[in-house]
Amino acid sequence: MDTLTRIRAFIDVVEAEGFSAAARKTGRSKALLSKYVRELEDDLGALLLNRTTRQFSLTEAGHTYYRTASDILKEIDNLADLVRENNADLKGKLRISVPRTFVDADVGQSLIDFAREHPDLSLDILADDRFVDLIEEGFDLAIRITRMEDSGMIARKLSPFRTYVCATPHFIAMHGPFNHPQDLTSAPAMVDKNSRNYNTLRFIDEDGSTLSVAVSGPIEVNSPQSTLRGALAGLGFASLPDFIARPHIESGALISLFEDRLPQDRGIYAVYPHRRYLPAKVRSLVDFLSNWFRKAQETGKST
Repeated sequence: MDTLTRIRAFIDVVEAEGFSAAARKTGRSKALLSKYVRELEDDLGALLLNRTTRQFSLTEAGHTYYRTASDILKEIDNLADLVRENNADLKGKLRISVPRTFVDADVGQSLIDFAREHPDLSLDILADDRFVDLIEEGFDLAIRITRMEDSGMIARKLSPFRTYVCATPHFIAMHGPFNHPQDLTSAPAMVDKNSRNYNTLRFIDEDGSTLSVAVSGPIEVNSPQSTLRGALAGLGFASLPDFIARPHIESGALISLFEDRLPQDRGIYAVYPHRRYLPAKVRSLVDFLSNWFRKAQETGKST
């Protein structure tokens, strides 16, 4: 009997949380799956699953074996993907984590365009502004808007990114003038809690050092779209992603403040776990996004 078949049966049972559910999912009989798992345990000389009529749980050895075996099977599957010559035939599922701001903005069209080119590939997109744990939560890839720090992940920069600090002309007339970034401390702010240090804004001081400006205001919310609406309503100034702020700045509804004093050290990145054999579907998505953003920048439609 093929050991890989037994391992896959064990993983199917664990991920389905039971033999009956795994049988329905895989199309194999419950008895056959039970036989494969029992043979695997006999080979290992260890109990992997606690079985009762009503309960199902992994033993300590089962937990250890599941984590390692899952990684091994992923590498085997990824290696198979690697030798496929035609990426147009990509199939399966890609689980992606993206910021809500990204997927709701015009740049979210990039994922739609990719899906249109690969109709046999299913995209499972989680729109969430937190930084998910790609390995623990089973994601193939994440799109992150950040200053990239060493995280043990592989990151590819897709596009430069900047923010604008802006407010309505009426707000500036009422609370200004703003001659120095520090003047913002005494004015009400729309605070986006998605930032790790959301009660401070970073600027570049005259000597090139980082200047931190404390901000506060009537609303704190983990939504750039809500901070935009608050800024447009004159409730406060706001720090906004460029792909949200730019249309309103161009229309004159918002005025950008201290553009030359804002750091330019962030970008839009595709981030994925380090793997020896990168799945073809992940590589194809990253390449597609990189080209999509490059073309968008060339046509003036980028972030």
